[in-house]
Order: sequence, then structure tokens, then C-alpha cells
Amino acid sequence: MSEDSQQNILAGVDVAAEDTQKDKYLTFHLADEDYGIEIRFVTEIIGIQKITKVPDMAHFIKGVINLRGKVIPIMDVRARFGLPSREYDERTCVIVVNVKEQDIGLVVDRVNEVADIPEAQVEPPPNTSQSQTTRYIRGIGKMGDAVKVLLDAEKLLDM
Repeated sequence: MSEDSQQNILAGVDVAAEDTQKDKYLTFHLADEDYGIEIRFVTEIIGIQKITKVPDMAHFIKGVINLRGKVIPIMDVRARFGLPSREYDERTCVIVVNVKEQDIGLVVDRVNEVADIPEAQVEPPPNTSQSQTTRYIRGIGKMGDAVKVLLDAEKLLDM
């Protein structure tokens, strides 16, 4: 994905205005599912780049990158969710998020779009699984006939 098209996904979203961010999610694809993360946490989308490994990090932290002079840890969301790994390709993206004044990059298979999912269209997460992954889920967003798994950014980054 080109840098221009990555930036175009965020076009029209004023990352400084809280009101314009309400009910907006950056949606992305991971394995066979679509996920969303609140746009208020997203600072930018970049292509995959060289990741420097750091010893003794959690298995899902692939290392760090130097992004315009700032060192940012990189989390492979597939690994965080216990999904099988796959080779990075031209669609693989890093979603840079800022949670509690901490920047971190999230590696995803591909970015989809910014979607408007009103709170009335968000169901609580299913309470049927004992999986650790469900603790990262904020809710299930309904978009027509489709659903998006909406992630809780703070819990996802809580190590």
C-alpha cells in the first residue's frame, strides 16, 4: 500500500477534534476477520519497514523501528492473538497508535477504511469464550450484514 493511499484512509478525520472522532474506527484485516480500533488512538499508517529485534521482549513484540527519530515498539497483532504467522507483503501495514502517551506500531495484514459505527450498532463481546483474546475486545460493531470486531486499544497494549 502506498504512503499516499495510507494517508488517504485517514483523510477527513481531524485527529485533534474529539467530536469528529466519536464512533469512528480504523478498520483492518487480520487473518480471515475484520477488526476496528478507535480512530482517536491512531496517529498514522505506515508501510512495513525494517524491525530491529530487542532481546527479552514479549513474543508478540517483534522489536522496534526508528520513525523520524523516535523509537517505537512494534507489536505483531497476529502473534498477540495467537494466530498463525505469515510473511509480510506489500499490503502489510503498521498502524501507529498512541495510548496513554505511549506510541506503538501494530502490524496488520491490511488496512481497510475509516468506518462510522454508532454506539447503538455496537454489541458487547460474546461471553462464551475463555480465550485471552476476548479480553481485548471492546465490542462487535454491526455494519449492514457485516460485523467488525472492535478492539479495546488500552487493553490490547496492556502487557
